[in-house]
Amino acid sequence: MKESIKGIKLNMSQIFLDTGKVIPVTIIGSIDTQLSGDLENRKVVIVGVSKGKGFAGGMKKWHFSGAEATRGQSTKPRAPGSIGSQTPGRVRKGKKMAGRLGGGRVTVKGLRIVKVLPDQKQIMVSGPVPGARNSKVVVKLD
Repeated sequence: MKESIKGIKLNMSQIFLDTGKVIPVTIIGSIDTQLSGDLENRKVVIVGVSKGKGFAGGMKKWHFSGAEATRGQSTKPRAPGSIGSQTPGRVRKGKKMAGRLGGGRVTVKGLRIVKVLPDQKQIMVSGPVPGARNSKVVVKLD
């Protein structure tokens, strides 16, 4: 079984290298694990729960383009359009429609630990981590 660290997403920040390069990082606080400096530059997979966005329309949820904004268009520019044909006379399962968006489990791969702060029990991970601030995440070490 792969080693994992349970943590809390604290904040987003950035690190400036000596070469002038900027690396965006997410700061994760460890809940139950004592951290060591040998974790730096290790690849990780992070699992968390994405931010919930409530009930969303088709344009926001599925990135529909919408109708043209001119030619007498009044009430339908953000409508999803047709949802089916006369045959089979029903809406097929999995149809992209308006509904609840976000709040689901998300796995982000291809990240790495940039810096470890063992005294503060924090790690800095390159790139984005799913969830809001103070949400629980699991960092799986490759």
